[in-house]
Amino acid sequence: MIETLILSSLVYNEGYGRKVMPFLKSEYFQTKTDKIVFELIDKYVDLFNSFPNLTSLGIEAERLTDVNEDEIKQIRLRIEELQQQEVGEDWLLSQTEQFCKDRAIFNAISQSIKILDNKNSNATPNQIPVLLEQALAVSFDSHIGHDFIDDADGRYDYYHKRETRIPFDIEYLNKITKGGLPKKSLNIVLAGTGVGKSLFMCHCAAAHVTLGKNVLYITMEMAEERIAERVDANLLNTSLEDLHLMPRDVFHKKIDAVRSQTLGKLIIKEYPTASAGSANFRHLLNELKLKKKFVPDIIYVDYLNICTSSRLKQGANVNSYTYVKAIAEELRGLAVEFNVPIVSATQTTRSGFTSSDLGLEDTSESFGLPATADLMIAMIATEELQDLNQVLFKQLKNRYADPSYLRRFVVGVDRSKMRLYDVEQSAQTDVVNDKSQQNQGPKFDKEAFKQFT
Repeated sequence: MIETLILSSLVYNEGYGRKVMPFLKSEYFQTKTDKIVFELIDKYVDLFNSFPNLTSLGIEAERLTDVNEDEIKQIRLRIEELQQQEVGEDWLLSQTEQFCKDRAIFNAISQSIKILDNKNSNATPNQIPVLLEQALAVSFDSHIGHDFIDDADGRYDYYHKRETRIPFDIEYLNKITKGGLPKKSLNIVLAGTGVGKSLFMCHCAAAHVTLGKNVLYITMEMAEERIAERVDANLLNTSLEDLHLMPRDVFHKKIDAVRSQTLGKLIIKEYPTASAGSANFRHLLNELKLKKKFVPDIIYVDYLNICTSSRLKQGANVNSYTYVKAIAEELRGLAVEFNVPIVSATQTTRSGFTSSDLGLEDTSESFGLPATADLMIAMIATEELQDLNQVLFKQLKNRYADPSYLRRFVVGVDRSKMRLYDVEQSAQTDVVNDKSQQNQGPKFDKEAFKQFT
C-alpha cells in the first residue's frame, strides 16, 4: 500500500522525507488514521527540523487531545506497522509524485461534485476549472538552486545557446532586443493618445502572421472588426479608405494571396473594457487549444491599463499603483505559464502627452508597471516627425540588452495602411549616438517579410 510506504519512508529515510515533505498534504491520505500520523510527522519536522523515529512519534500520538481512545489505539497500531523499506529512492520519489497527482485530482473532482450538488455553500461552479487546473499542476520540483561552481558548465552552455525569439520586421527593434522578443516576457509600449500604440501592435501582429507565427490579439479598446480592418490594411497593402471601396472578388483574391504565403494564424478576441484579466485570458487560451487546436506563439493585449486584476478588486481600498502593478504581474505570470511573449501598451501621464522626450516617470497610473516589464519602449510623435511620416522610439527599460545602445531611433509610419517601416540610415543621423553605430545585434533578413500587393 503506497500510504504505508510513504509514511514508513518519512520515518526511516530523512533524505527522501526532505524532498517530498513540501509537496505532501494530509488530505492526500484516505483514512483518518493515516492523516493524523502524517500530521504528527509534519508537526515534528516543523518544530525540530528533523524527522521523528517510532518512539518519538508514539509519544506525540499519546499527547493528542482531540481523538478518543479507540482512535489512539488505531494510531499506535499504525505507527507500529511502519517498517524500513528496501526500495530505490528514485522509484520511491516517482511513486510518491504519482500518488500526490492522483489524490489531488480525486479530491478536486470530489469537491467539484459537492459544488454541483450545492453541498458547498462557499464555492460556485465557476471555481471548478480552477480546482481541476491546480490539481493537474501538481508535480515535484527537485531543483533547489544553482551551484555557482559545480554548475559552471551548464551555465556556459546557457550563454552560448541560441534563444528562441519572435523577430520584428523592423531592423532597429531587432537590434535592441538581440533578434526579437524572447518567450516568458512582458513587453510594453508607452505612448500618448493617438500616437500609435494600437497601430504598432496591429503592425507587429500582421508581421508575425507573415512570418508564420500564431498570433492571439486580445482587444478591450476597439472592436474585433476594427482590429481586423487595420490588419487587413497592413497585410493587403491597401489604405483603410480603399479597403471600404474594394470589390468582394478583389478582396478575396488578396486574402488568398496572404493565405498562400504564410502558415501563421491570427485570432482576435474582444472583451468589454475593464471586464477581463489574466484568468479570462487563461480560460481563452485553454479553449482555443481544445476547440481550435490553436496555440499562440505571441500574445498582444490592447491594452494593459484597461484589464482587470484577477487577484484584487478595483476600488476595494486599492490604489492605482498596486492595482496596475498586479495586472502587470499577472500578465507576466501568464507569459511564463504559457511560454510566450506578451506585448501590451500603456498611456502617458498628462504632462507626458505633450513631452518630446518621454521617461519612465511619464507612465500613467502606476510606476509598478515599468518595474515589472522586461522591455519598455516609448513612441513619440512631434509635429516635425509627423510631417516626415516618422515616429521616434526611445528605450526606457531593456532586460535583453544594454538600453544605452540605440537609445533613440526613428521608424517610418504609413498611417493609411497601418504600417511601420525602416527608414533610410540618413534619417537616423541626428537621433542615434556614436555608440549606436557599432555593429551590434543580428542583421535582419527582410526577405522573410515580403510585402503583399
